[in-house]
Amino acid sequence: MPPVTLATKSAVDTLPATRLAAAGIVAAVALAAMAATGSGRLVLLGAIGLAMGLALYHAAFGFSHGYRVLIAEGRTAHVRAQILMLAAAVLLFLPALALGEVFGRPVRGFVFPLGLGVVIGAFVFGIGMQIAGGCVSGTLYTAGGGSLRMWITLVSAVAGATLAAFAAPLWEGLPQVPAVSLPAMLGLGPTLLLHAALFAGAYAGLVALERRRTGGLESIGGRGRWLTGPWPYAWAALALAGLNFATLVVAGRPWGVTQAFALWGSKAVEAAGLGDPVFWAFWEEPTRVEALLRQLAADATTVMNLAVMAGALAAAILAGRFAPSLRIPVGAVLGSVVGGLMIGAGAIVATGCNISAFFSGIASGSLHGWLWIAAALPGAWLGVKIRPLFGLT
Repeated sequence: MPPVTLATKSAVDTLPATRLAAAGIVAAVALAAMAATGSGRLVLLGAIGLAMGLALYHAAFGFSHGYRVLIAEGRTAHVRAQILMLAAAVLLFLPALALGEVFGRPVRGFVFPLGLGVVIGAFVFGIGMQIAGGCVSGTLYTAGGGSLRMWITLVSAVAGATLAAFAAPLWEGLPQVPAVSLPAMLGLGPTLLLHAALFAGAYAGLVALERRRTGGLESIGGRGRWLTGPWPYAWAALALAGLNFATLVVAGRPWGVTQAFALWGSKAVEAAGLGDPVFWAFWEEPTRVEALLRQLAADATTVMNLAVMAGALAAAILAGRFAPSLRIPVGAVLGSVVGGLMIGAGAIVATGCNISAFFSGIASGSLHGWLWIAAALPGAWLGVKIRPLFGLT
């Protein structure tokens, strides 16, 4: 995704009434569909997802692009914005998780085991997101915003996640060690200080790297336009941290994406009469089988994923950039298929993607989030090197 050029005008927008009305209709239809479930909780999660889609689209907040320009060009703005997002999320999450509740509602983080599956899955995901053109959050918002190529990536990611779920006996037994919660091990105060040091050190290192390689430093702040975009990266970083915390409060757990991909694919397999996923080892885990047995409209992750796409569609309309094109190079199509399969399968094997494992895992104080990114970055480096094989620059 190209870098964002920030507007110099006021953030108070004036835009054609037709675009404002069309975007309003998209949001209203999405919320009405969620209201039809009869669940106020799902309506709230849908509203959060709509806001996430708006933030992701207007800032072009893509993880895969950020890693690509870091590796290839030494530009670090995207990744510095990710650090700001993580720092804000940690400050919000860890005290709440230490209390165990927010506003009287129980909350839990994503704290999962560390194992070879996380390493292999994250590495494969890192390669795949560079070939596919996006990570899972990037795939959702660009597909929603009108990219037909990213619809191919999305369908392929669903297929990859479903294949990984089907093949769970091949990877679920990989060596692992128990989950490590840093706040449980170190205490809340020391964990906050440790994260502050890590984030400050990483941010300073990236600033030095960009100045050395490019001779300058791209700002992540500045002015933007709330409704029509573009947004500075910092706006989206802080918005996503706040919206992930809102998800924690409403859903009782952080933002996740890719288990819904395996769910969608498994439901499709069942509907087509190709298999009976309820007997797959992957779905034998109690919370997973509960999701498989209920209707998709009642699945919180599904609702949020679709809402993110609807929010991005509304944002694209507001920005006047909704213009789908069928002209997709063959290499890009192949990259979307191969890369999509890789991000879908990799996320399931790694027990998470750039959102649930990296963003929400680190925000939850889980060491597995750090292991995930340590494995994904070498994969991203390899993926950048492989991109030319698909005619991608």
